[in-house]
Amino acid sequence: MKDYYKTLGIDKTASKDDVKKAFRKLAHQYHPDKNKGNKDAEAKFKEASEAYSVLGDDNKRKQYDMFGSAGPGGAGFNQGAGGFNAGGFQGGFGGAGNFGGFDFSQFTRGGQGGFHFSQGGMEFDLGDIFGEFFGGSRGGARRVRKGRNITVDVELSFKDSIFGVEKEINVGGKRLAVTIPPGIESGQGLRVAGKGEPAPDDNDAKDSVPGDLIVRIWVAEHPNIRKEGFNLVMELDIKLTTALAGGTIDLDTLDGKIELKIPAGTSHGEILRLRGKGVPYETRGIFTGKAHDKRGDLLIVTHVAMPKKLSRKARELIDELGKEGL
Repeated sequence: MKDYYKTLGIDKTASKDDVKKAFRKLAHQYHPDKNKGNKDAEAKFKEASEAYSVLGDDNKRKQYDMFGSAGPGGAGFNQGAGGFNAGGFQGGFGGAGNFGGFDFSQFTRGGQGGFHFSQGGMEFDLGDIFGEFFGGSRGGARRVRKGRNITVDVELSFKDSIFGVEKEINVGGKRLAVTIPPGIESGQGLRVAGKGEPAPDDNDAKDSVPGDLIVRIWVAEHPNIRKEGFNLVMELDIKLTTALAGGTIDLDTLDGKIELKIPAGTSHGEILRLRGKGVPYETRGIFTGKAHDKRGDLLIVTHVAMPKKLSRKARELIDELGKEGL
């Protein structure tokens, strides 16, 4: 049985962030683009990717902890009794079935007309996978030779990950501008078609195309703001007097400094909502198809700070409040 924890060099109590950090370290060390021709490094990269695709997914990790790498019934993760689930092939590639443990609901059509999808923080080119399983190119009409992909890691600030940014990347001595969309998650990848290595010479190939550039995004954590869907969440400590009587607080947000009004009688754990201060996203009208720019909300979770010590005067005032039934 494969020991995915041992593969990533972590123990079973490791957090999800620890799993991600361990995989990232191994991916940097053993990535094929940095170890060309090194079969041992390539094998270790695949082992690390397989381990991360399981331990980086809460449901798969729970199954693995219960049943091991064989999965329930010994069929492998997300596979049927025969090791293959054809549910994802109903009516072409529709549905949410899977193949070899990979979720087909995350399909995106690649720039070269192929299908790509992301699983457990990794991207896969289904054109290459189907070529291996069914032999040759799709349809057998022509053989296309494709160059190797190039993977580049890019670190973003939390703010840039929320609003999006344009980054200049050095690829093979050339500067390339890549647009990072708003709301991108750490570990996600962007595929830029045709910006990878050129295809090797092959007289049997009818066509040749360069590989793709995979831009892997890593987002720095914010000290007091986190992302939940299209919303941003912030924890805020307020004084007891402010919670009771209300007041205003100068608050630093991703949009700059704002004056936040605290209503009188605010409870511990109460959520104050600032609409339109969250993650930007785009929607389209059902009938018109027209795009509309939207933003989620900023959710502020209040924490009423209770004083550790009280002066004599403060205690007298509290006694007076107690007499009023407060």
